[in-house]
Amino acid sequence: MTESETARPLIRAENLTVNRGGQSVVDNINLTVSAGEIVTLVGPNGAGKSTLIRAILHLIDSDSGRVEREPGVTIGYVPQQLEIDPTMPLDVRRFLRLGALVAEADMKRALEEVGVTEVIDTPMQGLSGGEMRRVLLARALLRDPDLLVLDEPTAGVDFGGQAELYELIRHIRDRRQCGILLVSHNLHLVMAATDRVLCLNHHICCEGQPDAVTRNPAYLELFGSEAVASAMAVYTHHHDHHHDLSGAPVDESDQHNHEHSHG
Repeated sequence: MTESETARPLIRAENLTVNRGGQSVVDNINLTVSAGEIVTLVGPNGAGKSTLIRAILHLIDSDSGRVEREPGVTIGYVPQQLEIDPTMPLDVRRFLRLGALVAEADMKRALEEVGVTEVIDTPMQGLSGGEMRRVLLARALLRDPDLLVLDEPTAGVDFGGQAELYELIRHIRDRRQCGILLVSHNLHLVMAATDRVLCLNHHICCEGQPDAVTRNPAYLELFGSEAVASAMAVYTHHHDHHHDLSGAPVDESDQHNHEHSHG
C-alpha cells in the first residue's frame, strides 16, 4: 500500500454535536481516521466517548454536523457491552454466523488471528472476559473491514491482559493496514498501540501524539498529575511478565505453552 493510500481518510466527522436533556453530550467534534492509522478517544466516564462513536456510526442521530465516509468503506464494530440471554444455547461458532453466511475456514482463520481458536465450540456464556473480547473482535474481522471501531475493547478484562489486547490490535492494524478508531479511559495502556489521541470531555480538550497529550495541561487537569507517573508503572508491569486471557500472570516456565495456545 502506498503512502498516499495509507493517508486517505476513511471517515470524517465535522462539527458533530449530540444533545440530551438540553445539554451537549458531544459538542462540535471534528475527527478523521485514515487507513493504517489508530486513533484513540480518551476521557473520563460520562465524557461522551460512546455517544460520539454511536453518532459516527449513525446508530443515533446527531443534532448538528455531519459524518462522511469514503465510498464503499466497510466497518467492523465491537460494542462496549454485549448482553446474551444466559438461557440461550449459543456457542462461538453459532455466534460468529449470526446474521451472515460464514465459512468454517474463515471463522477459524479469524479466531486464529485473535488467538482463541480453541473456543469455537465453547458456549458464549462460558468465555472469560479476555476470550469474549477476542471473539467479538474476530466477528468484526470477518467483515474484512477497512475501518475497525472498538468501544472499550478491553472491557471486562483484568488489568494484566489489557495491554496484550492493545498489542494485538496494533498487530491487526499492521497486518491489514485498516484504520482503527477505539475508545479507552486509560491512555497509558494504549499508548504504544496508538498514533493519535483525542482527549474528550464533551468537547475535544486536546489532541496529538500520545506522549504530547499526556503532558498537555488539559489532560492533566482531567486525569491528575499522577497519570503521567502511572504510565511508566503500566509499561514496567506489562513488560515484566505476561498474562493469560483472564489477566493472570504466567510463569516464565509456562510462557512457551502460553504463546503456543494464544499467540
